[in-house]
Amino acid sequence: MRFTSEQRLDDGIIEREFTLGEIPGTLWTPGSAGSATPVPLILMAHNNGLPKAQPRLVARARQTAAYGYAVATIDAAGCGDRPRSAADEQARADLRRAMRAGEPVDEIFESFIGPLVEKAVPDWRSTLDALLALPEIGGPVGYSGWTAVGIHLAAVEPRIAAAGFFAGGYVPRAQREEARQVTVPLLFLLQWDDEGNPRQRALDLFDAFGSTEKTLHANLGGHVGTPWFEVADGGRFYDRHLK
Repeated sequence: MRFTSEQRLDDGIIEREFTLGEIPGTLWTPGSAGSATPVPLILMAHNNGLPKAQPRLVARARQTAAYGYAVATIDAAGCGDRPRSAADEQARADLRRAMRAGEPVDEIFESFIGPLVEKAVPDWRSTLDALLALPEIGGPVGYSGWTAVGIHLAAVEPRIAAAGFFAGGYVPRAQREEARQVTVPLLFLLQWDDEGNPRQRALDLFDAFGSTEKTLHANLGGHVGTPWFEVADGGRFYDRHLK
């Protein structure tokens, strides 16, 4: 892991850009974090290929870091500015065309979201290895964000101790089955009127999780309308399980 920039923000959070091989990422840490006071880590994944600098993600990461966590995000394979295959680009074009025409889109989603998840999780695990080697990060580890990647990561990565998932965003069939293997404490956020995520499918997914401690928060509004107070509720959730 190589840090390429560092700045102390107005709220005292330290923001560092890094690269790990071909993986670009950002790490936010509280100003108090250090080898004498290592802090827990939260991996914060963005949805369906959005860049790590997406403003809503950055704002959520900074607020979470202010609660006393190291927060990291990356542009995993096929996400952000990283190269996409011709097949991925064609699937995205097909998706835009189908949505404009009001046609079914499940099979198109499957054609690129499933492979994107499979490629992204190894990048997240490599990043986790490098982050836990830093003296200012002591674990345990939480996950927050994109549900499809989070399900696969939580199912295969034993270092994930708690997870917060956003129900918006397509979850491939493989991850819907894999949800039964997710047993860590879970906070599941659902926008009741999400125009891109059928409500019943999200409720069925919540039922499928194998966790014995799982909480569903449902709020009125569309895909990007998650209330800001959910960040504070998320902080309390991670406090219970990571501190």
